Amino acid sequence: MMRLRVSSLQRSGQKRQEGERLLLPHEAVYRLDFHSQELSFSRWHFSLQGHGRVTITGISQHWTPDLTHLMTRQLLEPVGTFWRNAGDPEDSQLKCLEADMQEFGERIAELAKVRRVMYFLFACKDGAKAANLRCSVEFTPEK
Repeated sequence: MMRLRVSSLQRSGQKRQEGERLLLPHEAVYRLDFHSQELSFSRWHFSLQGHGRVTITGISQHWTPDLTHLMTRQLLEPVGTFWRNAGDPEDSQLKCLEADMQEFGERIAELAKVRRVMYFLFACKDGAKAANLRCSVEFTPEK
């Protein structure tokens, strides 16, 4: 939907509306549905072929093309960041800020208690491409 809005604005020569956040070419939005809402965060699974940086921003409400000030307040902190530098070997482990990734996962599990769906904005930078990454987050059911 957001990519269609971008191409529509480009074709017609119009500008975005005030407060509107358009999806950039290096960004993608993914949806996560919670079938169970009583979860504890376990770990992230993330792989990236090649080098680059990927940031993941969680959004705790429905994603729309209009990223209003209300939605800006709904962005989760901290963001998740994974990277591999250009000089690193292809088979080297990805780097991340582990404490931030732990806190990010715990925040997602906490919000799952009140939300059935969350959206995540993936931004690929420094040579990373969405086609070259795999990401999942693992939770365990609370007892």
